Amino acid sequence: MEQFALDAVERVTTRPAETYDSFTVDPLTPLLGAEIAGLDLSRELSPQQEKEIKQAFLTHHVLVFRDQHLTPDDHKRFAGLFGPLHPVALPAEDADPYILEISADKNSREVAGNGWHADGTADPEPSLGSMLHLTRVPEVGSGGDTLFANMHLAFDMLSPALKTFLRGLTAVHDGARPWLAQGQMPPAEYDVPRNEHPVVVRHPDTGRELLFVNGPYTSHIPQLSAAESAALLTMLYEHIARTPLLHCRVRWQPETLVFWDNRCVQHHAVWDYYPHSRHGRRIAIDGTRPQA
Repeated sequence: MEQFALDAVERVTTRPAETYDSFTVDPLTPLLGAEIAGLDLSRELSPQQEKEIKQAFLTHHVLVFRDQHLTPDDHKRFAGLFGPLHPVALPAEDADPYILEISADKNSREVAGNGWHADGTADPEPSLGSMLHLTRVPEVGSGGDTLFANMHLAFDMLSPALKTFLRGLTAVHDGARPWLAQGQMPPAEYDVPRNEHPVVVRHPDTGRELLFVNGPYTSHIPQLSAAESAALLTMLYEHIARTPLLHCRVRWQPETLVFWDNRCVQHHAVWDYYPHSRHGRRIAIDGTRPQA
């Protein structure tokens, strides 16, 4: 590994350890993710618990809460601590407009999230984050894990010359691309979002730089030729997918809630459990427009 990449990893792993008084934190890796124990999210949190959860979220980016028996209202109340709820783009008729049902079974031909991505980056204001609560996991084996990748570190590990080049670029994000990739046209009632965001943005809460492109939504970099754009994006996607140091893995159990920062992580819901089933509910939180 190049020295500049090692230096980026060392800057994260040598940060002073944080302490929490109202729950315990067990990191999934030194660089991304943590399991939180000692909280019952079906109850209202104290101001101290709320403050420390927000601190842990900004530090670890992916938080895992086990044994959480939540009603939809409990789920929405906890999500609401972080901001207004983000509506589902195409809610089912008579469904809660803020709850997306995530299901797969033997009849599924596609599953949500199967591939590295961040959610809804074609929106003018992509979501702050998502909370997925799984109530049913595959009946056989331990499939259906979700992988996460740290986009702060993905940028930090690049060479100084490439980082300088990327800071001057933007990318077009097109909400039609996921539909077209499946050989479908977006529904007529869907107001397809299409927006241009910087390739490198700063996290709105911490100010840290991060890489903000992803395969399903990013169509091209308008400052480059088509061939140059495709080559550069392919290289960045391979860097994200093939650099294990960027990743953590969440193994799901029934009644687990995972909360991830959609602004600075990508995720990949591994579909390795066909024909078995998996079910849960996801709630997203409003975000802000990405800024260079």
